[in-house]
Amino acid sequence: MYIPKHFQLDDRQEAVAFMQRYSFATLITANNNYPQATHMPFLVKQQDDELILSSHFARANAQAADIEKATALVIFTEPHAYISPVNYEKEQNVPTWNYIAIHAYGQAKIVHDTDKQLQVLDKMVAFYDIAYARQWEKLPMDYKLKMIKGIIAFDIVVTDLQAKKKLSQNRTETERNNIIKSLSDSPHNTEKEIAEYMKTAR
Repeated sequence: MYIPKHFQLDDRQEAVAFMQRYSFATLITANNNYPQATHMPFLVKQQDDELILSSHFARANAQAADIEKATALVIFTEPHAYISPVNYEKEQNVPTWNYIAIHAYGQAKIVHDTDKQLQVLDKMVAFYDIAYARQWEKLPMDYKLKMIKGIIAFDIVVTDLQAKKKLSQNRTETERNNIIKSLSDSPHNTEKEIAEYMKTAR
């Protein structure tokens, strides 16, 4: 990912927190130079010194057959906002876009063990829908095992984490304040979220 120095997000914990907050991401792999992508939820966890991404395919998804063959790329990105030149002090300026994006590269490994597959589903339910967890726990094991037959669970150990935080760090304080006010007053939640990120950006 192209990352100018002033947009580099160097804080690993901040990057991980963003991935956990916006964990519905895009998994990209390539087969014979033809890219494939699946949009899916991820569990993002740090285990010792490793950053591990866990999820699962529908077994019918053709991308699952290639998941272990080459490096995978998972893209995490969510809030973004158009930045109008009306916020700038000089008239000779052009529009841009503010956003945060994390690119996580790594080697995927399919989870074959049934108990570990169940653990992936248990953790998914606990993370995304804790209110459903008690109902999930009561479901018959034969029902859960049938579900597992329809999915392919996998883990990706991240070997390269590229993080970009493009939040007008290269603009003057006056311009940044103008942008923050404009986005904060917007009716769109994604623009309000970018404004909040901008308030703490360095």
